[in-house]
Amino acid sequence: MSNKVYLTNEGFLEIEEELNHLKEVKRPEVIKALKDARALGDLSENADYDAARNEQAQVEGRIKELELLLEKAELIEKKDTDKVGLGATVKIKYIDDDDDIEEYRIVGSKEADPSNDKISNESPLAKGVMGHKVGDICVVESPNGNYNVEILEIK
Repeated sequence: MSNKVYLTNEGFLEIEEELNHLKEVKRPEVIKALKDARALGDLSENADYDAARNEQAQVEGRIKELELLLEKAELIEKKDTDKVGLGATVKIKYIDDDDDIEEYRIVGSKEADPSNDKISNESPLAKGVMGHKVGDICVVESPNGNYNVEILEIK
């Protein structure tokens, strides 16, 4: 299994933005909350202090997670539109249902968002269409059984 994390340029920028927000806004807020809670006195029974410590752990954990993601990131570069690949947007038709035409962008797993038509390169559908051309009929091996799709367009 690869240690690479595939990201589009947009996904990389979103992660960078979240990381900067955590470092420049959330971290100082948590530090202030810790100082304020410490000023209240006895830390052994101080719920505000415990809450601030928990939030600090969450913020620092997320910062480490995002830094690691960016460190392992490999940007998806759109190469050609002859074949379906990472970063491509593909319009497909389900063979069993001619009325069902959908369009998906194939992204890395950390960026996948099916509700916004971004599917992971590790998903059954993406695996089924990767490397194929317009007009190809592809077999998608899914946990619920195999089905066929036709590639209508690649952008």
